[in-house]
Amino acid sequence: MTRRPPFTPTIEALPSLVPFIGPEAMERARGKPFRARLGANESIFGASPKAVAAMRDAAAENWKYSDPENFELRAAIAAYHGVGLPSVVVGEGIDGLLGLTCALFLLPGDAVVTTDGAYPTFNFHVLAHGGRPLKLPMRDLREDVPRLIETARKERAKLVYVSNPNSPMGTWWTGAELTQIISELPAGVLLILDEAYCDTAPANTAPPLDVSNDQVLRYRTFSKAYGLAGARIGYCLGAPDSIAAFEKVRNHYGINRVGQIGAKVALADQPYLKDAVMRIARARDRIAAIAAGNGLNALKSAASFVAIDGGRDGAYATRLLDGLLARDVFVRKPTAAGIDRFIRVSCGRDEDLEVFAEALPAALRDAG
Repeated sequence: MTRRPPFTPTIEALPSLVPFIGPEAMERARGKPFRARLGANESIFGASPKAVAAMRDAAAENWKYSDPENFELRAAIAAYHGVGLPSVVVGEGIDGLLGLTCALFLLPGDAVVTTDGAYPTFNFHVLAHGGRPLKLPMRDLREDVPRLIETARKERAKLVYVSNPNSPMGTWWTGAELTQIISELPAGVLLILDEAYCDTAPANTAPPLDVSNDQVLRYRTFSKAYGLAGARIGYCLGAPDSIAAFEKVRNHYGINRVGQIGAKVALADQPYLKDAVMRIARARDRIAAIAAGNGLNALKSAASFVAIDGGRDGAYATRLLDGLLARDVFVRKPTAAGIDRFIRVSCGRDEDLEVFAEALPAALRDAG
């Protein structure tokens, strides 16, 4: 019998699961590497060479702790968005900030409204803080935002989670549509707007930034288009009083110094970001063409990946996924009902997509 104190009832009741099995774990299990890593939505095009050089130089001084205030990075982000410094908090990717948001607002039993099949890590944070997730199905393969808000009103939910563009489908709402929806938020509800893929989306996708509205928090990342997924740098924009509360719960030394420096330089190198976004767009077109050449339909995507409709059911899509994995191509698929017939392919270089193009016909044959 254990002599330690018991876990909290909330933690004791949770299953031992993780949101994603990483490609490294899969490679260890299979005993060999993947030829094409197209499943984690990383930017295989990499980060700005200027950012890489800055991080390389910074590595020699990694004996230092990072600035616990993240001052220079926050100041750069604030200037980029035209907001005050008190409206910016930096965290360990959007994931870390989502967990802190739950810590700030959720009590055990509080309702939280989200989409079934949307980014699953958010639900792990909700459950770990005792929240009660209410998952609504997608409508027309995108998040049904009006229904999410209406459900929050009926259920007296505290939080509503919306990703725009959406993961795993790559679909999106326009900024004008979201602006109207934001104006209709019921009192007592906070909209968590996850904009991880906003940099690869059409220019009218993000609603205007209004940090005077304390019912909305906006989450951005350097993990996608900026190519710094391994650095784990994200940030949140919002009303100063909301952002100030993060100081009560965040890990002040949680941001590594090298990533902190790299993110600041990457933000300044907007010409490189523009080039990376163009390469991502070309890769989306190439993935869609490969799908069409094999009789499959690809969704139009605003993100750094493309969802491809297997054309049958979830079991068939799983067989197709397994066929690609067997040919050393790492991709993923949604699991929620209604979208589980898709596979999701991250954008990559020409050589990565050639491997995918070579493997797909055989994987389709295997899938039957």
